[in-house]
Amino acid sequence: MTGPGRPARRFLPPLWVPALLLVVVLPLSGALPAADARSLAELTGPVLGFVVLLTVVAELCAGAGLFDAVADGAARLARGRAVTLWLLVAAVATLCTVVLSLDTTAVLLTPAVVAVARRAGRDPLPLALTVLALANTASLLLPVSNLTNLMAASSFDGGYLGVMVAPAVAVLVVVLATLAVLHAPALRGTFAVPETRRADDPVLLWTAATVVVLMGVGFAAGLPVLPVALGAVVVLGAATAWRRVPLLVPARELVPWRTVVVTAGLFAVVGTWHAHGLTDLLAPLVGTGDDAGALAQVAAVGAASANAVNNLPAYLALAPTVAGDDARLAALLVGVNAGPLVTPWASLATLLWLQQYRRHTFSAPAGLLRRVVLQGVVVAPLAVAAGVLALTARG
Repeated sequence: MTGPGRPARRFLPPLWVPALLLVVVLPLSGALPAADARSLAELTGPVLGFVVLLTVVAELCAGAGLFDAVADGAARLARGRAVTLWLLVAAVATLCTVVLSLDTTAVLLTPAVVAVARRAGRDPLPLALTVLALANTASLLLPVSNLTNLMAASSFDGGYLGVMVAPAVAVLVVVLATLAVLHAPALRGTFAVPETRRADDPVLLWTAATVVVLMGVGFAAGLPVLPVALGAVVVLGAATAWRRVPLLVPARELVPWRTVVVTAGLFAVVGTWHAHGLTDLLAPLVGTGDDAGALAQVAAVGAASANAVNNLPAYLALAPTVAGDDARLAALLVGVNAGPLVTPWASLATLLWLQQYRRHTFSAPAGLLRRVVLQGVVVAPLAVAAGVLALTARG
């Protein structure tokens, strides 16, 4: 019972609870037909499995001290200059995103930049926000860079790279320039280079570093991503058990199951809409043609849809409306890859970034989400416009 002047408490279940209900109820009720449910599971199941495996790899690497070692190395290379440290972080974030995927960057690199900022005595948020922006916007170059790319790669008649190199480079250049302006205050000044710390277990540290490098080589070589990531988990898990090194998080927190369930719920909703005419509903929004205006329209709708729901279900919803046209499909990828920076749920990488930032800073600043949104409001339109202009110039 509530007393006078005391507001009644409202019970709101965690977001994963209704999402799980949707995953179960929609197929069982027939709202999502069995054939559509199977097709959706075949397409999205590997995507969610990949995210789970990468998160486990990240936590095992953290326990091995890999992030602290990276932080020490970056601080030494920067030689006390804040701008050099930012450039190093931006370069590593770009490379990690291109070769290992945006989710890998969000999961693996965020703890590292938090560690390096702390070691340098600087605010970790500007560096972490740089990682967040590049994790999304640098994810256009290779199919493995983004899960949407993996789903779209086989649909390009002219080959993925032949179409996507120009917009990928244009987006990256514009985003780096924009971030340099936005975070200019954090690029000034110097810091005392911290002393190098000895790893608690050098054997496990070098094992983790080797596994991550080999995993990246496997991704870049085009090997199936799930077996490569699973192999990394098995090797790191065995090495951690062998060396008897404790994890930094409870075992039950290794798998981001809440994020996976929520994303699966979004997939189920989009799949159900598809079964009931979503493509016909969306077709007028994306228009037709492949001139500059038409491509801008496709990219804008993709970006808006991604920020409204999430970029993965947004791609699934809009892909049928651009089928058979490489330029329009590329514009959609620009929209759903470079555009989902405004809302926290727009990209799975952003959700993973938030999880990692809060976990490794122990107490996220009160204005964290506001800073994420403000950066996205500036970066996303410029990034999408750059990608569309590059597609238009390509002809």
